[in-house]
Amino acid sequence: MSKNIKNVPTQDYEDAVITVALYVEGLRVGSVTVLSQAFHKDASMYGFTGGKLLHGPIKNLYDFVEKNGPAPNIKTRIDVLSITPTTAVLRVDMENDAIGADYTDFHTLIKLDGTWYIIAKVYHMYKE
Repeated sequence: MSKNIKNVPTQDYEDAVITVALYVEGLRVGSVTVLSQAFHKDASMYGFTGGKLLHGPIKNLYDFVEKNGPAPNIKTRIDVLSITPTTAVLRVDMENDAIGADYTDFHTLIKLDGTWYIIAKVYHMYKE
């Protein structure tokens, strides 16, 4: 017989979304300082940009933001795809970043000492 127990508080969903919203805000204002609050220091990223695989440390994202600046007209939707007491996967549907591109991002988060951090960003770019 299964136990009817809710093992992930609603606050964890909200906190995970807040973490990913920091990522979006960092893109919107073009701030690596804001972006870095969302990511674990050892986070990585993988995805296709212009048909070429971009992979490696999250510094690649920081370099992109420093080069291309803010995305004041960015539009996003954040969805929690799955969550456990210590891990989560969130999807970001994104339109009109700093270079006018659209993306789907998948962010894997981990909860460390009560705080959610993005540890991996995997994305698909639709246009440049």
